[in-house]
Amino acid sequence: MLREAIRSSSTLGLKAKEYMDQGALVPDDLVIALVRERLSKPDAKKGFILDGFPRTPEQAENLGKMLQDLKMPLDTTLYFKTSLAVIIRRLGGRRICAQCGKTYHMTNFRPKVEGVCDLDGGKLMQRPDDREETIENRLKVYEKQTAPLIDYYRKIDLLDEVSGDLEVDEVLAALDIIFKKRRLVGNRA
Repeated sequence: MLREAIRSSSTLGLKAKEYMDQGALVPDDLVIALVRERLSKPDAKKGFILDGFPRTPEQAENLGKMLQDLKMPLDTTLYFKTSLAVIIRRLGGRRICAQCGKTYHMTNFRPKVEGVCDLDGGKLMQRPDDREETIENRLKVYEKQTAPLIDYYRKIDLLDEVSGDLEVDEVLAALDIIFKKRRLVGNRA
């Protein structure tokens, strides 16, 4: 949402860009305003998925208030509990085209020619944040800052846990069970 708001040069997007250009975090109130703006669009009325937000209990509280104002209750939060080995294997296998940005994976979505983008022949590279030591550091930050969300949403009975170590079809089956339990299948207008 941040990138889209910046690309569209919206008022909120330009404010967010100022913070990002300085290397600063975008303040919670501005992020909430961006989320509110996006969820106010007609396509979000049937439902929405937020990925990567909220990241702290404070953001979760603000999100809850905002959703209450919009009369769009939060139905569930999904926690994909994934082992360190699987996280490192998945993120460590990602490759990005240096020219066009297309994403590949060395196990799951390989290019036709190793190291070369199928679209434009650009060289595939590993992002610095996909290296093992960086992944481990990111997970330490996650544990400190974001993991409290698990307890926050568990306490208000909005947490559903799925093993992130499962294969895609198994994750889909687990999600289907959760959505049926939460009555999220077929109940939207």
